[in-house]
Amino acid sequence: SEEIYNEAIKNSKIKEEEIDAIAFSQGPGLAPCLIQGMNFAKKISEKLNIPLVPVNHCVAHLEIGKVTGAKNPVMLYASGANTQIIAYSSGKYRIFGETLDVGVGNFIDNFARYLNLGFPGGPKIEKLAQKGKEYIELPYKVKGMDIALSGILTNLKQKIDSKKYKKEDLAYSMQETTFAMLVEVAERALAHTGKKELLLGGGVGCNSRLQEMCKIMCKE
Repeated sequence: SEEIYNEAIKNSKIKEEEIDAIAFSQGPGLAPCLIQGMNFAKKISEKLNIPLVPVNHCVAHLEIGKVTGAKNPVMLYASGANTQIIAYSSGKYRIFGETLDVGVGNFIDNFARYLNLGFPGGPKIEKLAQKGKEYIELPYKVKGMDIALSGILTNLKQKIDSKKYKKEDLAYSMQETTFAMLVEVAERALAHTGKKELLLGGGVGCNSRLQEMCKIMCKE
């Protein structure tokens, strides 16, 4: 924490005395990590005699995403542990849809680990998927505004164990299926809220195929 803080001060070229408040992630997240951040923030707050500002981790992704020029977006937040559709509507930040089991990033990493690709698996799966040619049918799990991924993971593992399929085709099919699910619920949230912008957040948002599918949907 100390190292990151000192680096931030150095990079921003400001003095400690110029800081007006100190923000920290209050949740959601893993308790040991959140407590570490909170304790360090308290230390700085007391040292500089400035107020503490608790921040919701997911809302922070939506708000900081506005540096892209988005004014009033629906956010598809796709990271390791979190998979949600979030937007500000009727005076509140609201979750319009989410995963019912695992986050899409953890799901992809788990799939990559089963293929012995190591961690983190996301970039390796993306590369592998680009070589895939044949679409293999997988379960498609959208329930209203929510998605479910653990059953698809089980199905993929069974297909890997059967040794009947190329890993490139499985990676390609996994992306096409799960990203289509994400795009479907994102599109439904856009229609429901009447908003005109989709913001991608989280590590899985770096995937070029997911970006491409979102762009096609938005254009249409």
